[in-house]
Amino acid sequence: MFIIAGLGNPDEKYQGTRHNVGFDVVDRLAEKYQIAVDTKKHRALIGKGVIEGQKVLLVKPQTYMNLSGESIRSLVEYYKIDPEEELLVIYDDISLEVGQLRIRRKGSAGGHNGIKNIIANLGSSVFPRIKVGVGEKPKGYDLADYVLGKFSKEDRVLMEEGYDLACEASALIMQGAIDQAMNEYNQKKKE
Repeated sequence: MFIIAGLGNPDEKYQGTRHNVGFDVVDRLAEKYQIAVDTKKHRALIGKGVIEGQKVLLVKPQTYMNLSGESIRSLVEYYKIDPEEELLVIYDDISLEVGQLRIRRKGSAGGHNGIKNIIANLGSSVFPRIKVGVGEKPKGYDLADYVLGKFSKEDRVLMEEGYDLACEASALIMQGAIDQAMNEYNQKKKE
């Protein structure tokens, strides 16, 4: 079993915000591979299915972003998976251009509270992740207001492309080809 967890906030008012990019990618994967993410377990919405021949659990923690690790730890323990090999976390990143991806095997939280909580709950920062760029916070903006804001029409188009790329990268990572995924997707978009 491979777990793909997208981070976000559960309330309807957060749909389509920068901070819910992880949920949006999981929704795109669910649609592409016809997996219903509608079962409530482990403080998350989950859906079981198959992606490229691999059993997968798509996960949208319902704990709010800052407590995402509680849900993910529960799933990791229940399914007895190795986070280094069988967990993929997808989330927003303000240090990347809109729609740009950065894939890593491990790393720090980089100021992201959802990731900080996952690292604290797992006791390790070694798990694959896909960061999806939401653009840098404009000067003078409050960070919380920015990440809880919605995309412009222009940015939404770039994000849709980013979601598709994140789905492709997720499939590669699940097949054990994280190096290939990093080589293909950790590049700035060509103008």
